[in-house]
Amino acid sequence: MTTFLRLLDDKDKSASLLTSCKSVRTGSEDERTYQVSPSSFSNVPGAPFAYWVSDAVRGLFRTLSAFEGDNRTAKVGLQTGDDFRFVRGWWEIDARSQNWPPFAKGGAFSPFYVDTYLVVDWLNDGAEIRNFTNLQNGKLNSRPQNTSFYKRHGLTWGDRTSSFLSVKPWPAGGVFSVKGSAGFVPDEDLYFVLALMNSRAFNLFLEMMVNAGSAVSRSYQVGVIGNVPYPAANEMHGILSDLALRAWRLKRALDTTEETSHAFYLPAILRGRLGDYEPPAIVAKLAVIHAEIDDIAFDLYGFSDADRAAALRLPGTEDEDANDAAEDADDGEDEDGAEAIDQTDGLLSWAAGVAFGRFDWRLATGEREAPPEPEPFDPLPAKSPGMLPDDAEPFYAHSGILVDDQGHPNDLARLIEEVLARVEAPVPADVRRWLQRDVFSLHLKQYSKSRRKAPIYWPISTSSGSYTLWLYYPSLTDQTLFTAVNDFIEPKLTQVDQDVAALRTKGSARSRDDEKAFEALQALDLELIELRDTLLAIAQTYRPNHDDGVQITAAPLWQLFRHKPWQKILKDTWAKLEKGDYDWAHLAMAYWPDRVREKCETDKSLAIAHDLEHLYVEPDPTPTKARGRKKDG
Repeated sequence: MTTFLRLLDDKDKSASLLTSCKSVRTGSEDERTYQVSPSSFSNVPGAPFAYWVSDAVRGLFRTLSAFEGDNRTAKVGLQTGDDFRFVRGWWEIDARSQNWPPFAKGGAFSPFYVDTYLVVDWLNDGAEIRNFTNLQNGKLNSRPQNTSFYKRHGLTWGDRTSSFLSVKPWPAGGVFSVKGSAGFVPDEDLYFVLALMNSRAFNLFLEMMVNAGSAVSRSYQVGVIGNVPYPAANEMHGILSDLALRAWRLKRALDTTEETSHAFYLPAILRGRLGDYEPPAIVAKLAVIHAEIDDIAFDLYGFSDADRAAALRLPGTEDEDANDAAEDADDGEDEDGAEAIDQTDGLLSWAAGVAFGRFDWRLATGEREAPPEPEPFDPLPAKSPGMLPDDAEPFYAHSGILVDDQGHPNDLARLIEEVLARVEAPVPADVRRWLQRDVFSLHLKQYSKSRRKAPIYWPISTSSGSYTLWLYYPSLTDQTLFTAVNDFIEPKLTQVDQDVAALRTKGSARSRDDEKAFEALQALDLELIELRDTLLAIAQTYRPNHDDGVQITAAPLWQLFRHKPWQKILKDTWAKLEKGDYDWAHLAMAYWPDRVREKCETDKSLAIAHDLEHLYVEPDPTPTKARGRKKDG
């Protein structure tokens, strides 16, 4: 027998070590001390020093079948090689496009349910990704693995986490990744396995094999998942399945107030109009369900009281997956929008979305019933339930441009107030101030996920910010900038010129207030002329394409954004576009067609991206050197 001391949970490890050593010498009991025969470790794959569990638990690896088997399997998926090129937020692409399926990539710790907010370029079975090679050595940059399992429904989880395994349903129609692995089991076992994999018992087996020394170093590779003992089904199978489905529905209900979610209905302050919605009560019910699942899973494996205690002492914390945490470390400004926003901000953000034509206010008034809840493994919808249906009249018809200009029919502040009045919600007194100072920072945060910053409401302003046009990204076309000039800036210039002329005619009769207004109008006139000329210069060659994503599409307009962090990102993006780093983008073809077409001759992936495969020329095969023995002498 060998003595092991487990001090992972102790803050003062030196004092605890001294106490445990004294207990060993005196033969007194100490819950941190274990007497184990090292030979019993061989029962566990890899023979890790899993000393803190009983021989009976270690023996389950031999007496029970493994997860991998009997039509159960865990698979690792796609590595794109360049997520910025091939991955988007689901709101960035045309809702009618079939070329961008959902993409599982880990995400926040959220057992039983999480929304999939990323999509991946899988046009023509991923032809562009499959041919994404290093032109220097000819090796493939991407890694499309287990593609026969793509588009199938199953279960998914992040492979690295600072917490327990976090398993959720994976809807049909998507592609999973190297960071968001997937499991596939018979349909009749899906909910049972969903409950089992999120249980403490299942996580205890993982902990034994992973042998993590802390809560920030777990790596749940598919091989590890596949080795976990799998209990035989019994009468509790159906009960666990029902609990898992209930947990999914409760977790999804919490997501119905997140406007970037496929489950979104209404902002939190209005959500109760569609039925009971009490987040604290939902969280409490989820805790009860999780405890029930743990108890049943312990029984299925035959855990003793001591084994259960060992599982419940696991040092997991409900934190985000390490996949995103590791990525975020490379970009200190990244915000994934996971934290809750102020209810008033959420209400105003939704009202702005209604004004733009994104969301449907009728859910809040009862004029439209909420659509039925989907099933967990149904394909994700092109639009959330809270978005305006394709055949519905918008709250206010417009060309995709609104404006911060009091008195204008397209004045965004006025439209927000009208939306709130229509749904009988409180109207804040400072909507215009919120629009000018707070909204874009909030919006940028909400629409930034997994290091992708993708705001869809764009404030294009004069140099001082005295006049702002709001462009709606989903409605953007190659005519939008011309429309902005012809329908907004030119009429505004005419109005300002008339006001300047009226004050000029007053001459020496102008009051002090008149003088201030005269100077402000003259400054605005010059700024509007500058904005008009800049937009017209850009518009000549501006050919936006939603497949490029928000950041690329907004880059030519970088100097017109006043939000400094976002302006810097766009300026850097534009510099890389000019340099040729993003020649896969449709926008690059619009600006530098000769350069892009030349690259298509040697880069097959680039040629596929621009539908110019006929330009690609296969390189001659590299001759292999003959190998043989050297002649003597």
